[in-house]
Amino acid sequence: MQRDSLYFFCGIGGSGMLPLALIVQAAGIGVAGSDRALDQGRTAQKFDFLRARGIPLYPQDGSGITGPDLVVVTSAAVEETVPDVQAARRVGARLMTRAQLLAELFNAAPCSIGVAGTSGKSTTTGMIGWLLHRAGRSPTIMNGAVMKDFVAPGLPFASAVVGKGDLFVSEVDESDGSIAYYRPQVAVLNNIALDHKSIEELTLLFQAFISRSSTAVLNLDNPRTAELAGAMAAERTVCYSLADRRADLFAGDQVPAPDGVAFQVTERRSGMTVPVRLRVPGNHNVANALAALATARGLGIPLEEAAATLCTFSGIRRRLEVIGSAGGVTVIDDFAHNPDKIAATLETLHAFPGRLLILFQPHGYGPLKLMREGFIECFGRNLGIEDVLLISDPAYFGGTVDRAVGSADIADGISRLGRTALAIPQRPACADRLIELARTGDRIVVMGARDDTLSQFAGELLPRLETL
Repeated sequence: MQRDSLYFFCGIGGSGMLPLALIVQAAGIGVAGSDRALDQGRTAQKFDFLRARGIPLYPQDGSGITGPDLVVVTSAAVEETVPDVQAARRVGARLMTRAQLLAELFNAAPCSIGVAGTSGKSTTTGMIGWLLHRAGRSPTIMNGAVMKDFVAPGLPFASAVVGKGDLFVSEVDESDGSIAYYRPQVAVLNNIALDHKSIEELTLLFQAFISRSSTAVLNLDNPRTAELAGAMAAERTVCYSLADRRADLFAGDQVPAPDGVAFQVTERRSGMTVPVRLRVPGNHNVANALAALATARGLGIPLEEAAATLCTFSGIRRRLEVIGSAGGVTVIDDFAHNPDKIAATLETLHAFPGRLLILFQPHGYGPLKLMREGFIECFGRNLGIEDVLLISDPAYFGGTVDRAVGSADIADGISRLGRTALAIPQRPACADRLIELARTGDRIVVMGARDDTLSQFAGELLPRLETL
């Protein structure tokens, strides 16, 4: 890193940018930033938090880019036409991406743990970070979501933790191909499924990622990940499973509950079996827990200690997060945005009574086009006969975009499969319809990614439900 430079984060409020800015600032390096959401008056609390930490914020109009001594860090969502980028080129400031900067820090750490996969990255990263923190290892943790266990009065946006030890735990993103920058000592791969890229391209990226590691922690329940495990030397892998007892760690005797899940975890080599009672629900979280436990074991934490610590893990913001209940209706905020995540959420919720009223905001026109058939098949298969799905227009904050596929295309496809799906472009109209439909015993699920205002939307439903 250029310690004498000021690092200017263009898009500093983003889920991957904010924690990285905090880590850079904690290293004693100057940080400033801009954000389109700041200019648009969205998520003011987040920007008040950054200002309170001494980070100057500027309009995203190029006014904060003052000279060649700056390093301007951009997220994948920042285009060449953004004034900050143009100003950086004009004054000769260095430009680098968020992933390049994170990889530089990650690769420099004495012991790096990278968490990858289509689904479960944030939760698994939070679990591993919590296990290492409680074990006294003082890890640095870089996450793409707020970790509830680290939230404090002065740290409401706890998506980063700056530790004093040698360990650097980070969620690693594959959506823009930047996973190629990372050289992990321990590579965790939860799963491979369609999301931002084709399955073939994703598989190649993930295969290269785990091949650069000393130890790969792999999920045998995902066919593509299991295939990669079979191609690696056994001494370099630690495998986990909910079904395959040949795995190094496997789970059994799951007992689901609305607010969590209990299970037994067995370590094949020692034969030890210990109980775990997670405070987050769903079999997908059992898989995330196994990945975390396998990683902890590889770093020398005894299984019994790690399992006991996981029982205290509070979860990740916007992952099946119950916002509250009113009028006999429960409101849930959830990050699910690709077919695998949506299926896991619906499976978990359908284990218990109550109709689902779902607002789904796709996380972009590009992903909507790529995963059109996946969305239709997923919702068509996993919605209950009484469930109602409302699909708003995709998240869009500016820039060029191909709108060839819209939410109505998805809703029409789901309706043809015999489930109730309606495309309602504007969110206020979606809220009105949810309130109109809601009755005692229902659960309203606000679902989507890349838009912090979805949580605000979920919270604003509660006072309206009180009048039911």
